Amino acid sequence: MSDNPKYYKPALISLITLSIPTILEEVLATLLQYVDTAMVGHLGEKATAAVSTTTSIGWLIHSISGAIAVAVLALASKANGAGDEDKLRKLAGQSIIYAFTIGILLEILALVLSPYIPIWMGVEEDIIKPASMYFTITSITLVFRTSARVFASMIRSIKDTKSPMVISVAENILNVILNYLLIYRFHLGVQGAAIASAISFGIGGIAMFALMLRKKKLRPTILDIKVDTEIFGEVLTIGLPALGATVVNCLGYVVFAGMVSGMGTTVFAAHSIAVAAEEIVYIPGYGLRAATSTLVGNSIGEGNYHKLKATERVSIAVTLLLMVINGTALFLFAYPFMKIFTPSVQVAMLGSKMLKLVSFSEPFFGLMIVLEGIAYGMGKTKPVFACESSSMWAVRILGTFICVKILGLGLTAVWICMVADNVCKAILLFIFRPRCEKLFVEESRR
Repeated sequence: MSDNPKYYKPALISLITLSIPTILEEVLATLLQYVDTAMVGHLGEKATAAVSTTTSIGWLIHSISGAIAVAVLALASKANGAGDEDKLRKLAGQSIIYAFTIGILLEILALVLSPYIPIWMGVEEDIIKPASMYFTITSITLVFRTSARVFASMIRSIKDTKSPMVISVAENILNVILNYLLIYRFHLGVQGAAIASAISFGIGGIAMFALMLRKKKLRPTILDIKVDTEIFGEVLTIGLPALGATVVNCLGYVVFAGMVSGMGTTVFAAHSIAVAAEEIVYIPGYGLRAATSTLVGNSIGEGNYHKLKATERVSIAVTLLLMVINGTALFLFAYPFMKIFTPSVQVAMLGSKMLKLVSFSEPFFGLMIVLEGIAYGMGKTKPVFACESSSMWAVRILGTFICVKILGLGLTAVWICMVADNVCKAILLFIFRPRCEKLFVEESRR
């Protein structure tokens, strides 16, 4: 199958139109965590460590809702492209069942484990209690946060990326206001930051649910809100490998953070803040990923190979350009960026060195993200699982273990292992990416 150049400009316009709101939404969602880190960071290194200690565990818990969101987006965008509104409503009904059932189970699990997680992370004794308290409070509204992620994917599947963004804006504004009041006016410190986040997550989840029900295409009937074995099978086929990839990666992040946390409060604070600071640089790539997955799914639903191929190439080019720009900015403004989150010169200096190091790998990170989006939009999640899991454990975790536990090296060696992992994942995903031509042969046989 040959390319058709006439599809490239429409693909670029569609990608930009859809991705701007999703980029803003991803950035704003990340800023909610940033606000806690930055505002609490001015209370000292221990407060920063208390907020940051359970971040990796939070990623692990949210990976389950993320896997459902990936599957829902792939199936719903394909149904929307094919004009199958009956399946869209059924998927919306299924998403309600999955989101609330899994959200409640995750919330119970998080609350039960919250006293033990900081201990497992190996933090210093005086950090355990505030870290546990922060995680407990933010987990109280976990069901709403889980639901928001799944329902947002349903809304994006019909090419509405603006409405979820508006909710994220409102959620962040509320969080900033509550943080200011509870941390500084009522002097609740870490506890105040946790309460502010919990309330913001809860209201955001309720608003996203109400928004999905307002969409005519996505408004399920009572009969749609029951387990559909056929759709459930499709969700498992796509969602389980995506879940496996995220869980294995998140477990890697937990082990990774655990090894760093044993290096002392100052080092761990610098590491945690630098990780959070880097996130704002690569998070726009995840906004592009969501838009790419939607367009890929729509193209498959329409049966338009040329549109799919154009979307694939345009999204890769745009993401790489964006990440080159962001990586350059990260290198140039590493120290001022760190100072936003901590008054400690020592922490800021150490963290800025790590940011300058990782800035060179941002284009590779962007390539990894967009290739994920293309594969997820096609419903091909197994290659992502294989590539990312093998790189995480063979490169990052094993490398860090050797550097820290055997060779006794410092934080720079840890971040070199992280950079190597990002590069390796991008290369593996590019080599083993799903091929558009093969996908359309498979679709034509169905």
